Amino acid sequence: MNKNADRWKAVCDRDTSQNGVFIYGVKTTGIYCLPSCSSRQAKRENVDFYETTKQAEKAGFRACKRCLPDQFGASPQVDLIRKACEDLQNLETPPDLDSLAKAADLSPAHFQKVFKKIVGLSPKRYAMAVRKQRFLQGLNLSDSVTNAIYDAGYVSSSRAYADMTRGGVSPKSRQNGAKGEGIRFASAHSDLGDIIIGATARGICLVEFVQKGEGEELLRSRFPLADLKPADADLAVQAAQIVAQINHPTEGQNLPLDIRGTVFQERVWQALRDIPLGKTVSYGELATAIGQPTAARAVASAIAKNSLAVVVPCHRVVRGSGELSGYKWGVDLKQALLDLEKTTKKPAT
Repeated sequence: MNKNADRWKAVCDRDTSQNGVFIYGVKTTGIYCLPSCSSRQAKRENVDFYETTKQAEKAGFRACKRCLPDQFGASPQVDLIRKACEDLQNLETPPDLDSLAKAADLSPAHFQKVFKKIVGLSPKRYAMAVRKQRFLQGLNLSDSVTNAIYDAGYVSSSRAYADMTRGGVSPKSRQNGAKGEGIRFASAHSDLGDIIIGATARGICLVEFVQKGEGEELLRSRFPLADLKPADADLAVQAAQIVAQINHPTEGQNLPLDIRGTVFQERVWQALRDIPLGKTVSYGELATAIGQPTAARAVASAIAKNSLAVVVPCHRVVRGSGELSGYKWGVDLKQALLDLEKTTKKPAT
């Protein structure tokens, strides 16, 4: 048996003894993993093997956010958190915080702190995001909502519906392209231009800068099968808060948000919200902040998918040189937002 055949067997067996000996990249996803990674097994023809993470990254692969191959051996804590992530990913009923902490031989409070530092989300949010993401992907592949529910790891349909209706949309509606999902909308004018705001029952799901009169058209293109309704009193107040945040930046408004993305995207978007007013960071610094210093390119991709302008302040990310990079709504607008924030005084305490 040749070396690659041995390695492929190790991947199929999820052999932990081969962690650190080699890694493998999956061409269809662009991800590289440890041999023991618990992700769905790829086809052999789509797998390449590498001696080091640097070789894999040079070939265009990025690190798996499940098995954390780029951090393997960095510290005992990383290995403990990797094991916890695997449990949260694979067990039908995710362990509670006390069980995860006990397995890591840490107190619950310390385990939560370490987990969030390494992964970027709390254990509870990580488990919810993983299960929800798996469910949404399954809806596109399964012939029934019920099958997708149990394939995603839910132990009951009621729990799946509870997770999804928290976001203002049922699983069946998701499968049918969000047909019938209720989205309220409001148009508003700020000092930097017109904006369109959308909100589900859970919270604000869209804030976009638009050309005058084009807001509703954009909303309909983004949610073509949704049930769009003009703003109610609550959304009108929230729209005014967003305009105020644009015109006179503060530390941010406490708005309810309906943020929808992959686990990785949600980690990036949360990190964006942690950037202080008047400050900027580079893509590399943001990648480091979420514990994946080699994922600057993936971070940039997640930022480009942000649909909550200003509320999730992606305008605070610049090139490593400090120069402005691209911005979904235009570099001139990005500069204007940064200029406003740098000249805004923090409210007195």
